[in-house]
Amino acid sequence: MRGSTMAWLLTVVALLAAADARAQDQEVEWLFVQTADSVTLKDGELTLFGISPATLFFSDRPERIAGHGLTAEFVTFWQRIADDGFGADPPNATLAIVSNDVADDVVLTLMTPELDGSTLRYPVTVLEGDEEVEGGPCSLFVDPVGMPLTPVSVSGVARRTTRRTVRRIAY
Repeated sequence: MRGSTMAWLLTVVALLAAADARAQDQEVEWLFVQTADSVTLKDGELTLFGISPATLFFSDRPERIAGHGLTAEFVTFWQRIADDGFGADPPNATLAIVSNDVADDVVLTLMTPELDGSTLRYPVTVLEGDEEVEGGPCSLFVDPVGMPLTPVSVSGVARRTTRRTVRRIAY
């Protein structure tokens, strides 16, 4: 298995294990970034064309974990945590687009993604900005999904294992 795929899979395992922890645990928030060559937003559907094969992920303090994984695995991950994560509480996202040399932002709520080759589609609800957009290069910043940070929990052990694996691969 390739290094980046292994790191992504271990991260997914850590996130899934964390989904089972209870509310009293401290949480780490995972943010995701996806980039594409072009985008359309129309009739409640966001379509990213030429989606990068890698989705970036990172967390804020105190952990500051960062990495990337396959976009196809991100879609599978989304579906696997449907009951406890994104499916139960769909994330908001900001779509940053460059069209006609002008930056444009749209705030959305994302629903279950579908990946077809290098095209990624999300059913969406527009919260702020234009409801119809077409543009060039774009980045989609997906708001966090919280996961427990407790070091002695199953999720804490999985998180440390993932962090160590990511560091080993990086070095």
